[in-house]
Amino acid sequence: MSEPQQTPDTGTYDVIVLGAGPVGQNVADRARAAGLSVAVVERELVGGECSYWACVPSKALLRPVIAVADARRVDGAREAVSGRIDTDRVFARRNHYVTDWDDSGQALWVKSIGADLFRGHGRIDCPRRVTVTRDDGVSQTLTARHAVAVATGSDPVLPDLPGIEEARPWTNRHGTDSSTVPGRLAVIGGGGVGVEMATLWQGLGSRVTLLARRGLIPRMEPFAGELVAQGLTEAGADVRIGVQVTALRRADPNGPVTLTLDDGSELEADEVMFATGRAPRTGDIGLDTVGLTPGSWLDVDTTCLVKDVEGGWLYGLGDVNHRALLTHQGKYQARTAGDAIGARAAGHPLDDDAWGDHATTADQHAVPQVFFTDPEAASVGLTAEQAERAGHRTKIVDLDFNAAQGANLHADNYPGHARLVVDVDRDILLGVTFVGPGVSELLHSATVAVAGEVPLKRLRHAVACFPTVSEIWMFLLAAYQRDRD
Repeated sequence: MSEPQQTPDTGTYDVIVLGAGPVGQNVADRARAAGLSVAVVERELVGGECSYWACVPSKALLRPVIAVADARRVDGAREAVSGRIDTDRVFARRNHYVTDWDDSGQALWVKSIGADLFRGHGRIDCPRRVTVTRDDGVSQTLTARHAVAVATGSDPVLPDLPGIEEARPWTNRHGTDSSTVPGRLAVIGGGGVGVEMATLWQGLGSRVTLLARRGLIPRMEPFAGELVAQGLTEAGADVRIGVQVTALRRADPNGPVTLTLDDGSELEADEVMFATGRAPRTGDIGLDTVGLTPGSWLDVDTTCLVKDVEGGWLYGLGDVNHRALLTHQGKYQARTAGDAIGARAAGHPLDDDAWGDHATTADQHAVPQVFFTDPEAASVGLTAEQAERAGHRTKIVDLDFNAAQGANLHADNYPGHARLVVDVDRDILLGVTFVGPGVSELLHSATVAVAGEVPLKRLRHAVACFPTVSEIWMFLLAAYQRDRD
């Protein structure tokens, strides 16, 4: 391989952003709003993993599956649902929402905010300096006056198993950009990606086997994973908990893949997908030149400034800091960090105390997450177990959604459950979990209550319209009050 051709220094910017996904775009936007000059560096598509291989395509694909399931829960509507989902139309819908993997519109947006876009691989080569190498080997050097923000995201992790290379497994990218429905799909991993992909491909007609070492979606309350497993099973998927893959083989490249399981049995599938974790995309961005370990997660403070880097100029945003591998949380971090960069550049004092303008406090106390399964699972804040481990004195309130008439009007025999985790000393919510059809739209009210530390005495005055699914709030709060009395 020839050495990169070096061009003269391209220029100096106030802020250099590595990664043009939603997180990088948000920090660039906030830095520009503060009057700072910004360079954005992207090696793939502007818009990142979320726009083309994760959140957007997965939800575009899942929505028809969930819409059909919702219709089948309503007497009179279920009779109108016949035949199979039109997969060609579903894939075309996905292609529309990922703009056929054409990022020109998002590239224009970056330019529209007054930032300069550099296409290529960005690598830090000394403090405040980034070298960008294009696909043609030409390199450019950028220098940052105030900050370099790393928003490069994460990559899927494949386990080191015998036969994994010959098996050619899917990752989340294959799971969202494929346009052929495998007859049999084995999904390995019970986290968010695993359960959503199992829901999606089962709904599109594949015979899905979901294998998980632990219960499903283990970072939520246990009942959430149990109800999601029940929903998958009722849809026809084979859900196996407490199972691990020990080896794979695919002797014929065009034939099926065989999985050997730790109980000695074998499973044959046409494709196998691994959803077994993520690793930070920091292996080749020059961390070693500033005293950090390549491939490591970035340890950051509340403003997302990377610790242990002299001079206070390097920021780690989104997946790379391992706080919450969720697009919306990364965007929150990016907005906060962008404002902090602007304040530091102007010499203004930081408001970085808890819940301040320059503090990512929600990362610790109010992270919302939704899994678009059937039924949906949504939560914010702490689980009951997490709250207990943190030393809070709590009261747990559990209710089935059928307590609310609005839920039953939404779906006959509405299959759902809700939980409040209450801090009894402060009379506020520490966490909320909902499982049921459409509960993703309930989550923001819970997030406001948790982030705002709204006293339950006041929260009961937030009246839910009748008859809506949101009535569950009234019944949860009433149940808590009865227990107190």
